[in-house]
Formats: sequence, C-alpha cells, structure tokens
Amino acid sequence: MAKVSVIVPGAGAGKRFGTGESKILARLKGQPIMVRTLEAFTSRDDVVQTQLVVAAADMEQVRSRYGGHLGLMGVTICQGGPTRTDSVRNALARLADEAELVCVHDAVRPCLSPLWIDTVFAEAEKTGAAILAYPIHGTLKRVGESRVIDETVPRSGLWEAQTPQVFRRDLLLKAYESATAAATDDAALVEALGHPVAVVMGDPRNIKITRPSDLRFAAAVIDSLPKPKPKRPDHPFAEAQW
Repeated sequence: MAKVSVIVPGAGAGKRFGTGESKILARLKGQPIMVRTLEAFTSRDDVVQTQLVVAAADMEQVRSRYGGHLGLMGVTICQGGPTRTDSVRNALARLADEAELVCVHDAVRPCLSPLWIDTVFAEAEKTGAAILAYPIHGTLKRVGESRVIDETVPRSGLWEAQTPQVFRRDLLLKAYESATAAATDDAALVEALGHPVAVVMGDPRNIKITRPSDLRFAAAVIDSLPKPKPKRPDHPFAEAQW
C-alpha cells in the first residue's frame, strides 16, 4: 500500500458563491465543507500527510476558528497563491519525506466515497497517474458572449474531470517544475509531460460546490454515498453470528 500525501486546495476566491465568506467555510449538514472533505482522508491508513491550502485572506479566520480541530485531525494549513497552480505548488514544497503518491482533491468536493478513493489510489499506484472523471451525457453548446449558440460540440469521448487526482510523487513534482502557465487541474500539467493519465470512473454525486444551491444537492446525496462493507469479526463463531 503506497503512502500518500493529500493536498486539499481551498484558496479560490469563490466569487460565484456570492455569500461574502469563503465557501470552504459554508456549512454542510452542520460542518464546514472543508472539514467534511478532509474527513474523507484523515482516517485512512495509507495517508501520511494532509494539507489544507487556504487563501491568505482566510488564514487568520481558519486558524483561529478551526485550527485546533484541524490539528486534532492531523491537518496542516498551508497558504495558497494567486492561482490554483501556485497554491498546489506551495503545498508540494512541504511534502512529507515518506510520501510516494500525491493526491490533490478540491476542498469543495465533500461528497466523496472511500471506495472511489480506494480505486483511484490503486490505479495511480499501478500507472503513476490517475484521476476520477465522469462521461458527459448532455448535449454541449458553445455559446458566445451574446448568449447565442455558436455551435453544438460533439460529446463523444468527452469526460468531466473530477478529483481526487493522484500521481507518483516524482512525476507531479516534475510536472510543476516544467509548468509555464497556470492550469485548472493537475492532470493537464502531467499530460504536458507526455505521461498518460488513467481515468477512473467517477460519479455525478462527486459535485464541486460552486453556488449556494449546490449545498442542497450535496446535503441530499452525502448520506447515499457507497460505503465499504463491514469486516466480519475475527471470532470462531463469526460466520453464525453474521
């Protein structure tokens, strides 16, 4: 089982959220979104490090309100940069020595099943680079600034990238060292190296919280996520008791 360092970027401006507060602090079923997201990783035996990356403007608030709780979870807080690429790069500079794989997962994707994490971790350990993604089913329209359709885009072969995105440590470090421009996800930087990135089937419930209305969807589906089957107890009569 490869040892994994997890980076959770949450330093985006969140302008579309429109509440005036960082969306990573918005409540989902009583807890901040970021805490719900982090909990998917902090209890795993294969995770050796978890870093939450927050905007400079949010550092004081996150530390004062949640620093103690995050510390108990084993989460360290890292200051982000002006772009997502800068934020992840800051966290990469603080990787744990023992980490073999690096997982990057959006702080505002709290609806994450441990089974999906298992699958993408295993694929990355085998191939060096893997992401969750989901095939696009709807009809796609390219629309101009005047909100008139310019063209219908064929959807064949199109998938929506999700996170977690997981990479061999040396591969992701090389991708960031070679990056000449910001990217919207880490897979794009690894693709630029010419290294194949495997796609693991994701799920439409793995939603990225962008607007307040997304919280209602997340609250409705979070308890429906697939869970591991409970292990049978080690007992001579376990079969009968089960």
